[in-house]
Amino acid sequence: MQQNNLKREALEYHARERRGKVEVVPTKPYSTQRDLSLAYSPGVAEPCIAISENPQDVYKYTAKGNLVAVISNGTAVLGLGDIGPEASKPVMEGKGVLFKVFADIDVFDIEVDATDVDQFVATVKAIAPTFGGINLEDIKAPEAFEIERRLKEELDIPLMHDDQHGTAIISAAALLNALKLADKKMEDIRVVVSGAGAAAMSCLDIYEQLGMRRANAAVFDSKGHIHSGRGALDVSKQKYATEKAYDSLADAMKGADVFLGLSKGGLVEADMVKSMAANPIVFALANPDPEIGYDDAMSSREDVLMATGRSDHPNQVNNVLGFPYIFRGALDVRATGINDAMKLAAVRAIATLAEENVPDEVSEAYGEGALTFGRDLIIPKPLDPRLITTVAPAVAKAAMESGVAREPITDWEGYKRQLEMRLGNDSSFSRNIATRAARSPKRVVFAEAEHYKVLKAAEMAMDEGIAHPILLGREAHITALIEENNLELEGATILDPRGDDQAERRKAFGAVLFEERKRHGLTALESERQMRQRNYFGSMLVEQGEADALVSGLTRNYPNVIRPALQSIGKAQGVDKVAGMYILQTKNGPMFFADTTVNTNPTAQDIVNITLLTAEAVRNLRIVPRIALLSYSNFGSSKGHDAEKMAEAARYLHVHHPELIVDGEVQANFAMNQEKLGESFPFSALHKRRVNTLIFPNLSAGNISYKLLQEMAGMDAQGPVLLGMRKSVHILQMGSSAKEILDMVRLAVVDAQIKGMQS
Repeated sequence: MQQNNLKREALEYHARERRGKVEVVPTKPYSTQRDLSLAYSPGVAEPCIAISENPQDVYKYTAKGNLVAVISNGTAVLGLGDIGPEASKPVMEGKGVLFKVFADIDVFDIEVDATDVDQFVATVKAIAPTFGGINLEDIKAPEAFEIERRLKEELDIPLMHDDQHGTAIISAAALLNALKLADKKMEDIRVVVSGAGAAAMSCLDIYEQLGMRRANAAVFDSKGHIHSGRGALDVSKQKYATEKAYDSLADAMKGADVFLGLSKGGLVEADMVKSMAANPIVFALANPDPEIGYDDAMSSREDVLMATGRSDHPNQVNNVLGFPYIFRGALDVRATGINDAMKLAAVRAIATLAEENVPDEVSEAYGEGALTFGRDLIIPKPLDPRLITTVAPAVAKAAMESGVAREPITDWEGYKRQLEMRLGNDSSFSRNIATRAARSPKRVVFAEAEHYKVLKAAEMAMDEGIAHPILLGREAHITALIEENNLELEGATILDPRGDDQAERRKAFGAVLFEERKRHGLTALESERQMRQRNYFGSMLVEQGEADALVSGLTRNYPNVIRPALQSIGKAQGVDKVAGMYILQTKNGPMFFADTTVNTNPTAQDIVNITLLTAEAVRNLRIVPRIALLSYSNFGSSKGHDAEKMAEAARYLHVHHPELIVDGEVQANFAMNQEKLGESFPFSALHKRRVNTLIFPNLSAGNISYKLLQEMAGMDAQGPVLLGMRKSVHILQMGSSAKEILDMVRLAVVDAQIKGMQS
């Protein structure tokens, strides 16, 4: 993404309504007077009395146990330095988003206008009763050390300065595995460190706990090597001041086993890496520019083991691998703190996970083929869904074994199931789709490119690297819109289906359409004329292999878009009828609704075909479909055409497709409520399996349901995804936002990738 475009996009993103990135949402009913009387006066007095009698009941009756404060004074924000508390707020809100997305932990971000250690500590102590845990963030050293030390001594809740310990934990996990590959032992290695801030000192502390000898570490700050002959060293630096003095970083790196960089870019040259010992381990973690570039380090010698802080290279040392799950485990056993045993447990859990077989969906998301433990994978990928069920239990167990857990876990399998359910709270599905799309970008036709929102979505798709846009419309009009709105679409293709320069293409496309439709009343002249319409022209671009996918429908009714696609491209082999599927992002993960857009009143056999098409689509998105065939009846409790056809479809699927997790006919409330289903219908194939796919008896039911949920519950909806087409064609909702169009482009690109592999 170009810098100017990134700046504009970032500001627009944060200023979009609602402003900022977080909000507070009630978790209890509040619609009636009775609800409000329980939530507040007079009912709220009862939990107040209970807590006053037993203070630990605050965890039972309030949100404290799942609430973390992200607190900063803005003195060391990212690479921006001391920018103050107000300017740090976007970062703290962002940290709150990561806590919620990766571990379902609620966050209040708190920006404190206090640089004095005593004042800052007093402020945090005063508000600590609100929270189950505290994450200190972006506080400069050496004050950060003293602040954390004092707060850990004086508070009895989990507390961690993530800038120090997050980087230390993740880099330590990477180091353990790198040493394994290098066939070296922790106690034997010599380590050179560039940087002496909070993160670097914490890294050394944890490496020492893992066996590194302090005398084998050479630490450099902005003034050079830290040795015992230097004066005016603070306590943290004195700890790693060595007797031997090095003249320079280059001098120290000669024969060193490990380089750890937490300073600034450009400090290390290729010759310095060449001078290191065999199988050198280079962790250049400065962001955005590492101490030595990845390509420079890797090309300097063949035996380098490399990690950076960047996502565009292997082995990203990313704190999100640790802090959400460390706090998750600590909160779940109501730990009185986060101690060294818990940090080391996280280190070992993360390191061990990297050695295990990587799930296909993770490899698929990163587009790197089969990911296996080795030089390019010494730490897990941030999107690995196993992190929460690996790291959080390890931390919780360590808390129990070290005596700081107040609510021990006894059912570990049940705990892991709870953690898996929490994964539905994040947007991992959307992130994985976006990552998969970027793996193999496609040529996408935007049929309504004379509309600003379409051009905006095309720009975002180019920025993400998922698509080469083919913009259909009048070139002068499109160019004017691009310039007027300062969009960056250089390199996009603009085609005017009505333009004189497209006459030959229209003629060729028309001939193809005529051959397909000549026995359906369409003449050769009419076929060529149809190509002046953007949806026909765009569909034929895809059909003839000049594009990979088509996205249209922002300004046209659904039938006016699907008809040209069906006539020009047609259905996939073996498909009798196409169908429409919507994806709704719910608290428990994506839900798939079908048929919501195409078949008005399907027969039992149509329901079977729709179910099979939907199941295939869900599997292609790397999710196991668990399917409920919905009705107003539960397993024969009521009669009627819709109920009977859904039951007939279920019987057919049970016999002919026993591999599918599917059942019906069933009412929606029973399908979605496992407790209710288990009490009344424990025989159902859906019992103890969270349903994620709903098949509706007719178009009215499906269409009304998803639109009600979208508007009343505020759920994000992606779609409609057109199922059963031979090539990738997807139709937008009329009036879609630029973001919703982008969501559809991502799905269209992934669909084109899949269809390309199948052809």
